Amino acid sequence: MMKRILSITLVALIFTVLLSCEKVEDVTASDTPKEEQGQSEEPGGSGAVSGKTLVVYYSFTGNCRSIVNSLTAGIDADVMEILPTEEGLDYAANNYAIGSSLIAAIREKPNAAASYPAIKPVTRNAADYENIIIVTPLWWSNMAAIMQSYLFKEGAKMKGKNVGLIVSSHSSGIASVVADAKRLLPGVTWLGDALWINNNNRAQSESLLKEWLIGLNIKENAM
Repeated sequence: MMKRILSITLVALIFTVLLSCEKVEDVTASDTPKEEQGQSEEPGGSGAVSGKTLVVYYSFTGNCRSIVNSLTAGIDADVMEILPTEEGLDYAANNYAIGSSLIAAIREKPNAAASYPAIKPVTRNAADYENIIIVTPLWWSNMAAIMQSYLFKEGAKMKGKNVGLIVSSHSSGIASVVADAKRLLPGVTWLGDALWINNNNRAQSESLLKEWLIGLNIKENAM
């Protein structure tokens, strides 16, 4: 009789232990984070570019300012306008006499600080950002002298950053503007091809900007 009671007790004990182990395994599986189970909830994929974004622009006629307004409606970014120290100059007067002379000085001695027109102190530090988008007009086939001054002075702070370029012109091609950007920013990672907005496609600039941003695959962090 005693042996029978011990056998029943032993079987009950083993059953209880097995049941407890099964419950523990169920809880462990349901509580494990998805990342540990090989699943990720991170949007955008591994190719997305993350981090704070700065939009830097110079606008003489207002076209680049309009582009920036449309651009920042689609992304979360800080904006900084580059301004010349000397105000009131009409760079377009007399067939861009002043603007072309400034470009000529840079072409002659691109490595000399004196070749670049003076600009007002900047209000943002490019080193604080991971992504930088430059919006500039074209002057006589080259990047506007005012924007070149900014990149000449501050370009070293962009080393290692992700940089995109948007160029506004009437009709001239932007190959020389792209060359200026690469000369002034040798240590950056370029985010795709430069976007060219001109008089032929300016009416579609919003859709062009949207497509360009999708191509850059910028994943914004809250700022």
